[in-house]
Amino acid sequence: MNRTFIIAEAGVNHNGSLDLAKKLVDVAVEAGADAVKFQTFKADKLVSKSAQKADYQKRTTQSGESQYAMIKRLELDEEAHQALISYCASKNILFLSTPFDHDSIELLHGLGMPIFKIPSGEITNLPYLRHIGGLGKEVILSTGMSSLGEIEDALKVLVHAGVPKEKITVLHATTEYPCPMEDVNLLAMRTIGAAFGVRVGYSDHTQGIEVPIAAVALGASVIEKHFTLDRNMDGPDHKASLEPSELIAMVRAIRQVTCAMGDGIKHPSQSEIKNIAVARKSIVASCTIKAGELFSPQNISVKRPGNGMSPMRWDEVIGTAALKDYQADDLI
Repeated sequence: MNRTFIIAEAGVNHNGSLDLAKKLVDVAVEAGADAVKFQTFKADKLVSKSAQKADYQKRTTQSGESQYAMIKRLELDEEAHQALISYCASKNILFLSTPFDHDSIELLHGLGMPIFKIPSGEITNLPYLRHIGGLGKEVILSTGMSSLGEIEDALKVLVHAGVPKEKITVLHATTEYPCPMEDVNLLAMRTIGAAFGVRVGYSDHTQGIEVPIAAVALGASVIEKHFTLDRNMDGPDHKASLEPSELIAMVRAIRQVTCAMGDGIKHPSQSEIKNIAVARKSIVASCTIKAGELFSPQNISVKRPGNGMSPMRWDEVIGTAALKDYQADDLI
């Protein structure tokens, strides 16, 4: 199985601080993630000043604050993006960021970002999809809150705009923070792959690390998971994020599971070949047998080791004559 591409989703858990953002990069590097992803947006382009927060945002941020005010606090300007890209390059980890408006798409494109991640909330945004599709770059599409028909429509837009389907990975997701286990519906990831013939992955919002690990066992080629420096920090996404030690554990487990998946061909592995003779059995004499005597269930049996005649040849042996003398336990 190919190596799973793991995106450590820093999102807006930097709380608007470049120093915190760099510390998040350090954690992603230590964990062994392939990429660390942020979010790029202009509050003025993203939400109206009267827009309400989601319920989970109300629970985790300042009371009475509008969604606009919250978003405005979490913006990173172009200079911060350049600094983060440079910092990620120095740490040998891929910088990614999700754009939420057209100016942000152009900013990230101009900065040379190689992969564009489309968030679940933009899957029905036709102009946005066309804009990203027109770049012709690798695309990762999240599908929280969507139906198969909406996924199909989004894929058609992206492909028609210029992205080959082979360059698109579709992530199953559930847009709730944290996501209840009964709403994960992980098998839908396979449904997406079968329906559209695309690479699939999983963007996880559950608490803990079990579900993304299970997703890898089901064939996810990409895993995305939010993380934070401390779940007790103020901000909309910290509570539903992994802390550093948990991110490390998740990445380690995914790497192990990916390795364990193998090539799907059933054959003796290199490590177990040496145990064949020890664990299997051979046809042996169960008592003294003289040359010329016929083999029968009364004078032969099956015992370890397995370096003699296979018991699968039992019927061939029964009724034939011994060509030499045998003592008990001699291999036939």
